[in-house]
Amino acid sequence: MFKFLEGGMVEITASYPAGVIGTTLENLREAAAGEHEEWSKDYPHFADVAEKEGFPMIAAMYRNISIAEKGHEERYLAFINNIEKMSVFAKEGEVVWQCRNCGYIEIGKEAPEVCPACLHPQAYFEVKKENF
Repeated sequence: MFKFLEGGMVEITASYPAGVIGTTLENLREAAAGEHEEWSKDYPHFADVAEKEGFPMIAAMYRNISIAEKGHEERYLAFINNIEKMSVFAKEGEVVWQCRNCGYIEIGKEAPEVCPACLHPQAYFEVKKENF
């Protein structure tokens, strides 16, 4: 959005919700609700205001940001589902697990409780991605 600024001073008056820290599930539910509000209400409203004020490119940008925010909500809901089903570190079939600290690889239905290479805890494991 800064690409649209033309210099000078900009006054911004806004508020932002500052919630309390809860459990992982509580935090994810709060985050998903926040993303839902952003993509379904906030950014569409910002786009409408920009459109009315004669800034069609900024309006389009806000509408595109809404798409990203919806994806964030979907990701949080998927995380919630994985936690509730106890499938964050255990899958039905064999997968390739990778330690995010050292890169150690292990094939199995469950991630190791501790990385045998660097001794980092299970939380460092994820299903290996090949997105290159």
